[in-house]
Amino acid sequence: MSGTSVDGLDAALVEVSGTGLMMKARVLHTASRTLGTLGPILRKMVDQHLMSAGEMARAMTEFSLLHIAAIREACGGKNPDLICVHGQTVFHAPPHSWQMLQPSPIARVFGCPVVYDLRAADIAAGGQGAPITPLADLVLFGDEKRRRGVVNLGGFCNVTLLPRSEGSLESQRDGIVARDVCACNHVLDLIARERFGVPFDEQGSAAAGANQIDGEALDGLRALVQGQAKSGRSLGTGDELFAWLQKCSGVPGNVLARTACMAIAETILEVCGEVEVLILAGGGTRNEALVGFVREGARDREQVVLLSSDVGIDVSARESACFAVLGALCQDGVPITLPQVTGVKVAPVSGSWVGRERQ
Repeated sequence: MSGTSVDGLDAALVEVSGTGLMMKARVLHTASRTLGTLGPILRKMVDQHLMSAGEMARAMTEFSLLHIAAIREACGGKNPDLICVHGQTVFHAPPHSWQMLQPSPIARVFGCPVVYDLRAADIAAGGQGAPITPLADLVLFGDEKRRRGVVNLGGFCNVTLLPRSEGSLESQRDGIVARDVCACNHVLDLIARERFGVPFDEQGSAAAGANQIDGEALDGLRALVQGQAKSGRSLGTGDELFAWLQKCSGVPGNVLARTACMAIAETILEVCGEVEVLILAGGGTRNEALVGFVREGARDREQVVLLSSDVGIDVSARESACFAVLGALCQDGVPITLPQVTGVKVAPVSGSWVGRERQ
């Protein structure tokens, strides 16, 4: 899995027992790879810079080779029975969406079926194709006693609000609420690049080191990210809020970073108001200022905040583990998207395949 932050590639080896929504999943091993020289190329594609077809083709091939290396590391010598890959979202504005990937080299190297392009069927059926992980979140994070909210702090923040794991599987599935919330690491990384000349604010140290919030900048960003949260649409790759940053040219970088963390945390907490436990995952969990604001606000609401690593799934592996589960669901013929989430009228069976015998 490579997310909209375009900051690396994560792989997870997951053991699945059972079938369909009755399956149980256990993460055995994970691996992460930096994008290296491929990173700036993918960033150019995400930012919609002009590129030749040849440049894009070479990037796809290099990206596939990076997947092969990450999968080998995650598998640790074991032979996978199934591989599910997401690809890199370089554009998402339904009905137009592209998760860039060349899966055939992956299938050839590992000699097993590869399922990919998991969003396309939902989009073709009239849905948004996102968020796509809620059913996998139910499998991995469902709890009988308390309602849990799974919060992905990625390039964009999305949340899955899970019902208690009681009653029929159908009622649990129908009780899931999930949505894209707002730009997250896209905003924080943009500030880091433009103000500090680094790809991201390491551990949120710049934001944590500021001793104040800029009220005008907070009001401006709060309006923008809360507007995203209320828009009812899936967020693509064009919501980085460059205009807001330009308006804040007189605000010190560390103050702006701290202000952004506060605005994002407030928006997340507003969306997650009805759950009892928040489980945070994704690269944003390494930003101590952002997580601190979430914990502080949740404490006032008497909510418990955990990292996904506290419940057995590394914070960097939640999305890759989810895609392993989604791949298994696709193999079992289970529709992986939810009408109440993506807006599709009837959820189709998703996924394109290479390396699988046709029945």
